[in-house]
Amino acid sequence: MKRSKKIVCLLSVFILTLFSCSNDDNSSIKLLQKMVETSEGGLPETTLYVYNGNELVSVDSAKKRTDFTYTAGLITKTVTFNKMNQSRETTEYSYLKDKIVEVASVGKYRISYVHNLDKTVSYQKITFASGNQEVKEFHGTLYFENENLIKDERIADNTATGVTSIYSISFDYDANKNPLFHIKGLRELLDHNEKISINNSLINIETTSLTQDDQIISAAALYKSIFKYDLDKYPTERVSENAILTNGNRGYLKTEYFY
Repeated sequence: MKRSKKIVCLLSVFILTLFSCSNDDNSSIKLLQKMVETSEGGLPETTLYVYNGNELVSVDSAKKRTDFTYTAGLITKTVTFNKMNQSRETTEYSYLKDKIVEVASVGKYRISYVHNLDKTVSYQKITFASGNQEVKEFHGTLYFENENLIKDERIADNTATGVTSIYSISFDYDANKNPLFHIKGLRELLDHNEKISINNSLINIETTSLTQDDQIISAAALYKSIFKYDLDKYPTERVSENAILTNGNRGYLKTEYFY
């Protein structure tokens, strides 16, 4: 009888421990609620994230709002409303066996993806000129490692005869948690660059190469970000000296994250 009571007590302790660990795991999963970006000499710009469970409903800022549509747990459409010029852009996402195969911005461009056996992804971007004429813009390859996008290399298809233009960007990461990674379906959107990675990009290296008549002109640029983290290893702040700003230029940007 004493042995039976001992077994019951040990089993109860095991169940409580297992339940406690499960709760700890769930509590460490955070969804980004608000992001505040401040450029040098500029006013803070706030972006709000709204969810249904862990599915993204909308991303809303002073300049634009994006609404998300899901089908079977995958993002199949986004509609972005530009509050500055009142324009609207619809982007549709198509999948095969839960892997993205096409991104189409209605009337603007189409990106086709092929998932290779070596876990790289080949892609080609086609834009639509006047009269809906298709123009091949570039084709490239995405490289992944440990659930992170580590390199994007592309070759331009719209250059003059005899000219080869190659662009490449590589990413180095920390070991902490990307604030966007737990948003359902976002990691499948290969047009979102390093935002789909599990970790945070610390260093981006961009290289360009232009070859014409046996002459090669190349250039490289390195961009760094510094992060602060909370106790759960989620970033609370990111500072970049050469971030891409909303006006398309590069400059100082501080980003604060709230969960």
